[in-house]
Amino acid sequence: MSKPRQDLVPNTFEYETTALVKPTGFREYDARWILEKEINLLGIQALGLALATYVHENDIQPRIVVGHDFRSYSISVKQALILGLLEGGMEVLDIGLALSPMAYFGQFALNAPCVAMVTASHNENGWTGVKMGTNPPVTFGPEEIGRLKEIVLSGTGVARPGGRLERVENFRELYLQEVVGSIKLSRPLKVVCACGNGTAGAFAPEALRRMGAEVIEMDTDLDYTFPKYNPNPEDHAMLMQMAQRVRETGADLALGFDGDGDRCGVVDNTGEEIFADKIGLLLARDLSALHPNATFVVDVKSTGLYKTDEVLAANGATTVYWKTGHSYIKRKTAELGALAGFEKSGHFFLANPIGRGYDDGLVAAAAVLQMMDRNPGKTLFELKSSLPDAWTSLTMSPHCDDEIKYDVLAKIVAEYEKLGAEGGSILGRKIVEVITVNGARVHLEDGSWVLVRASSNKPELVVVVESMRSEDDMRALFQQEVKPRLAAHPEVGTYNQEI
Repeated sequence: MSKPRQDLVPNTFEYETTALVKPTGFREYDARWILEKEINLLGIQALGLALATYVHENDIQPRIVVGHDFRSYSISVKQALILGLLEGGMEVLDIGLALSPMAYFGQFALNAPCVAMVTASHNENGWTGVKMGTNPPVTFGPEEIGRLKEIVLSGTGVARPGGRLERVENFRELYLQEVVGSIKLSRPLKVVCACGNGTAGAFAPEALRRMGAEVIEMDTDLDYTFPKYNPNPEDHAMLMQMAQRVRETGADLALGFDGDGDRCGVVDNTGEEIFADKIGLLLARDLSALHPNATFVVDVKSTGLYKTDEVLAANGATTVYWKTGHSYIKRKTAELGALAGFEKSGHFFLANPIGRGYDDGLVAAAAVLQMMDRNPGKTLFELKSSLPDAWTSLTMSPHCDDEIKYDVLAKIVAEYEKLGAEGGSILGRKIVEVITVNGARVHLEDGSWVLVRASSNKPELVVVVESMRSEDDMRALFQQEVKPRLAAHPEVGTYNQEI
């Protein structure tokens, strides 16, 4: 295939005959574009050929699991991707409508080292993308994505014979059996199952019922227009709807799933959301009691309580902070042989003997339900209340164009490094450390911290703050420190939400 263009205008003859691929669609650990504006179907085909080329040049068995999420155009995107994979000599196993973790499971169940899941996850309509991997349970990181980008943009994909397509029937049932396993709750926990009309609605309610939960379905009908809000359990709109339904029904908790089912959000029995890092800490406490001396991996957006928690210490647990991003945490979990990895966005990586090490919202939901089942005398609110006090913000994302966001971030990181080196302070507290492994995580002397980093998959920066003092102090860290600092950079735009 010839070298793709980056500047085509839709509805022209050239657009119909030439691949369009915008380079910024290649993210740190997956690929996402606005369909037709940033990539066309011929560009998707070029991506498939490039992936096949990458597989062959690395002497990996050319056998790949492919699935798609429930968007109006995802089947067309998947078919274009498959054309490229077949042209590149791949044996393609099409599992049909799927969740991302279902495709990851297919690597194990179907003896296929490679995976390509067509999904834009929780991104708004118009977006498409592909999550890829060749070494289960890990998925591509910057090095692999970089090579893939090079092949696509240079037009050096290599056509090979041997391509074959097989449609795998009824893989949904095999996946549900895998997720549920032998789990059977000893009491019928009442669970609100929220799917935001995303693909998880075709899987999550049945899986939770098979585990023994009493399921109250919420927006589980598949509707690719996302009529109420995007299926993203980290967003305020979805969390508020989940909270309202819990209060209306007297449920024990609500479990919310994102568009491709690899993340899980939790609301307790009082209708209060519990951020994923706090749920991770509760799960780490529960699991470390069953598996002493376990290692856990958490991302830099996560609470600082992991390092100071007395229960984890008593169970001999070790916590390692690492780069935000499902690929990074997944890899580090596998590299260290950790029992689990937790990312604040709701990606949970539960490894042997609990899971297979990849991020699966339903496996995470099962772990939460089992934790509650092992504590029959306590509500989820009571379990949460056993944690030390820490007030953590929502993840806030001001717009910043993909082409410039890393340059802008570099300036902000330099500002914080200079402030720390000069013995500076924030709201009267001395800066004790500036961690720059992933943006700038600035630690203060009382344990509070602020974080600014670049989003790996959207044209945004990411802001999180945590206070060990109070909710008002947490808001002040954002309103009086981070927001004014970012506002001094005109390239930084409006926020998706604020505190």
